[in-house]
Amino acid sequence: MLAMQHYNSSGIIASAPLYNHTTMVQEPEMEAVRHNTTIPRSNPMAAGLTMTLGILFNVVALIILAKAYNRFRRRSKATFLLFASSLVATDLAGHVINGALVLRRYSEGTGSTSDSASSLRGNPADTDTSCLFLGGCMVFFGLCPLFLGCAMAAERCLGVTRPLMHARLVTTARTKIALTLIWLLALCVALLPFFRLGAYTSQYPGTWCFIRVMEDTKATDLAFMMLFSGLALSSLAMAFVCNTISGLKLMRARLKKRSCSHRRSARSHDTEMVVQLVGIMVTSCICWSPLLIFGLMSATRSYSGSLGSDRDMYRGLMVTGVRMATCNQILDPWVYILLRRAILRKIYHITKREASLKGSMFRSIRWDVGSFQNSEKNSVNKI
Repeated sequence: MLAMQHYNSSGIIASAPLYNHTTMVQEPEMEAVRHNTTIPRSNPMAAGLTMTLGILFNVVALIILAKAYNRFRRRSKATFLLFASSLVATDLAGHVINGALVLRRYSEGTGSTSDSASSLRGNPADTDTSCLFLGGCMVFFGLCPLFLGCAMAAERCLGVTRPLMHARLVTTARTKIALTLIWLLALCVALLPFFRLGAYTSQYPGTWCFIRVMEDTKATDLAFMMLFSGLALSSLAMAFVCNTISGLKLMRARLKKRSCSHRRSARSHDTEMVVQLVGIMVTSCICWSPLLIFGLMSATRSYSGSLGSDRDMYRGLMVTGVRMATCNQILDPWVYILLRRAILRKIYHITKREASLKGSMFRSIRWDVGSFQNSEKNSVNKI
């Protein structure tokens, strides 16, 4: 996922030496090659920088979560922190593994000018073992955060709406079992192409691998892309429903204002967790929806044979989609860094102070105007 940070929507990166090609290439995007124009040479510096930043942010978030896990002993909070730590650890593993594979493809010259034709096409015939592994990692590390975000939202919804049932059913051991099942489910989906359901191929511009959606798309490829997109979008939809229910429940409880200090403290923790979950959900929706939607559209049109002259446009959309999906792994840690209760409390106090300051200024202006009007009336009466 890290590779595409350095590409713009047309896949052009930087200038490079001219290379003459005398062979005729049938693909539309090879017009530059036919006319002896500049072929870009890939620069892995941006991909390496993105990988480094993602690792740094995830490590910081893991440290914060580890300290919070040791400080809080309430079981509901500990369960949430275990889920959150697993999510950040998964994002970190995705950055390290996917980033290393992408940089390895750079070092081997994949997508360079010496292999410009196949790299620009994302030729399925060039698929090797490392490409298959990278494609599987893309699917696995794409589904895991979405599944984990959905599980976290469901756990918090149960904790907020049915606290007694949550205390009886949700334990640390069961949480670990749920995490294992989530990872196994994502792994099973990622391994489907090895059982002839779908295929992973090199994708335009040749530095990343994903489900075959652009070239020679078959029925199994379309089914696999529909499965991947369906699971991901369903997870986002379920997280939205659970977070909405949790948020409404907390708002209604706050409006009633009838609870002891212990319940107020518990609700404060619940509010913090729900705010973080909403941040995760919004980030995931913004970052993952383009790749899921564009990939499904590309696979559908490629399978029906109607992609035609729009192939270049969809390649650019896929590049944009994978770039945005990469941002999700970078932004997730900031949800925990910024949306903590201490930070939220500071923001609340600053906002409240600004509001009270504006209110006092408004009342002062009203008082000055009222005093002026009264003085005018008194002067008229004296006359």
